[in-house]
Amino acid sequence: MAHTQALIDSTRAGFKTLDVSDKYKLAALEGLGRWLTEAEFESYVPQIEFLIRDAKWEFLLDAFYQIIPFGTGGRRGLVGIGPNRINPWTIQSSAQGHAQYLIDQYGEQARRRGVVLAYDVRKFTARGMYADTLPNPVMNLGARQLAEAAAQVYAANGIKVYLFEDVRTTPELSFAIRHLDAVAGDMFSASHNLPTDNGKKVYDEFGGQLIPPHDQALVDEVTRKVTDIRVMDFDQALSRGLIVMVGAAVDTAYIQAVLPLSLSDDRGIKIMYSPLHGTGRTSISPILTDLGFDFHLDPNTANPSGAFENVTFNIPNPEVIQSFDNTIAAADEVGADIILNTDPDADRIGIMVRHENRWVFMTGNEIGILLARYGISKFKAAGRLNSNCMIIKTDVTTSLIAKIARLNGVQCIGDLLVGFKYIADEMNRLEKEGTIGDFILGTEESHGYVMGNYCRDKDAAGAAIWLAERAAGLKKENRTLIDDLADTYARYGYCHNYLTEIRLLGATGMEQIQQIMDHLRNTAVDEFGEFKVKEKIDRWQGPPQPHLSPTDTSSRNVIIFHLSPPEGTDSMRMTVRPSGTEPKIKMYFEVLGMPCAPEQLAAENQKITDIRETLEKTFMHYCYRLIGVDFPERGFLLFWQLPLNDKLKYFEIEADIAGLKGEPDAGQRKGKLDELLAFLGSNPIQKIDKAFKARYQMRISEYLNL
Repeated sequence: MAHTQALIDSTRAGFKTLDVSDKYKLAALEGLGRWLTEAEFESYVPQIEFLIRDAKWEFLLDAFYQIIPFGTGGRRGLVGIGPNRINPWTIQSSAQGHAQYLIDQYGEQARRRGVVLAYDVRKFTARGMYADTLPNPVMNLGARQLAEAAAQVYAANGIKVYLFEDVRTTPELSFAIRHLDAVAGDMFSASHNLPTDNGKKVYDEFGGQLIPPHDQALVDEVTRKVTDIRVMDFDQALSRGLIVMVGAAVDTAYIQAVLPLSLSDDRGIKIMYSPLHGTGRTSISPILTDLGFDFHLDPNTANPSGAFENVTFNIPNPEVIQSFDNTIAAADEVGADIILNTDPDADRIGIMVRHENRWVFMTGNEIGILLARYGISKFKAAGRLNSNCMIIKTDVTTSLIAKIARLNGVQCIGDLLVGFKYIADEMNRLEKEGTIGDFILGTEESHGYVMGNYCRDKDAAGAAIWLAERAAGLKKENRTLIDDLADTYARYGYCHNYLTEIRLLGATGMEQIQQIMDHLRNTAVDEFGEFKVKEKIDRWQGPPQPHLSPTDTSSRNVIIFHLSPPEGTDSMRMTVRPSGTEPKIKMYFEVLGMPCAPEQLAAENQKITDIRETLEKTFMHYCYRLIGVDFPERGFLLFWQLPLNDKLKYFEIEADIAGLKGEPDAGQRKGKLDELLAFLGSNPIQKIDKAFKARYQMRISEYLNL
């Protein structure tokens, strides 16, 4: 006991050196005391003692100051030791709360119908945070182990578990819940996050994530009503039929449900596909192959791997253009027309198009625009287009889709809050009303799309079919998807959408995010630089009032500024909201232009892009000043997903990097550079090269002759 008290006293003294609110320090000490003394955490103690001896105060405070939030979609975050990390305890405690919720909601049906559990490729292998020589319960902890840990809890509560025998995609999980008539499901994944992360997403009986106020009941059960965690031996649960392994039969049913999404016989293109080391080989590969496309799998990123070792920055996110870097060579080798990639759980899709002998990246909004036009045109050609036809999108998704829908006589629900669950809920309504056959497309700007009626989450497979078919049809006319997009912009007006963020880590970051949102919400702002505010919309206002639940309040933490559009533009807006899954505040910018002649489009694009860039920098500087940061102009050239502290640290060491030029030995120069940039993680030079070149007129490797 004296030893434990000495550890806590040492930590208390260490926490005093941190510039963080006392409430976080006290909460962290309380959490630390539990994990050092209670029997269920015994296996974690050696590593906790190491962290205290090594004075990792910031790391310890962040790991212990709270139980990792169980949000509207589940739990996601860093794998590690402590209540604010993903580990077997945080996963099993949430499974216990979910089991209690299901039994309360469904009674005996919950036990009989059961839950479906799927998982992706993630495995925690990061070094440098914990002692390599001590036992570590989280080292090599994978998504499968998390799924099995949760299965033991559901089984102990008498709830039948359908567990996939190997990695599968999120959309197949959504399909399987409906197909197996289960009451719920979990996907163990951290989607496109860094390799250090993992988590679980919770799904309802319709195959979608819960919306307010239903999600609040689950959150309350998990966070307030779990007194003990029931666990049954895995093999015992298998032998008693409480855990049932599923696989090929569900795969076949899922693929057969997706194949009818095909709207064309056009197949004359070559496709290079990268699953980014994830699960997409179980969906994209068989589906596009069965449909008869000339399909090629990228050898560099085809292997399932939670390290995402052949993905630039180790960020397996189709929203990031660098995710295509290591697939382009393979695409060139086979003469591919398009490159498709998907995130680790294969619900998001990205595309690059070979256009005029170069590879062109398309944003999530641009993909959504083309899918909307393609779906409308094919529904019309098949005689299926009518006044009930529907496209559904979130509010931050490009407003050009709503304009296209309106001008083609198609309804568009376009003001939904961020989150595909809101699209899924509208699909449930259409299904209940008997008009789901008129549903064309659900789309969100973050590369998520759904068609048909087989699942209730985004599915890269459906989008892959439509993109491939449209590209093949255009190729017959010697055109590409980029030509198709240009035609759309000339016809309807160029719409420039851009997403950026300020990533603010830890407890201090949470306070800073709140500080920015409070100011924007409570302060009357007439202008941001040269841009006049026409209207401010706070999604906390408006119906329903009062809010349905705290989760409703959280989802509606969105502020929209409609700005007076400059001459020659149609509209202009920016949207600000905290991320629901990561420690950052997100900013969405949109400038919509006017229709123009095709030959004027390049100039129109440049004009509107310049307006957006000016608005972005003006507003970002405004937000940085709110948290006391003098952000250098060249900071906008750094990799946009770097945490703010890392961006600022780069400018502290920039002169040290340049100073390495005086080191005569190339090996020494390289070694010292690696030391300076270690805090940036993988591919560090690529993250900072543009900012360095803007000052020194050369890229780092050239400047240092490496």
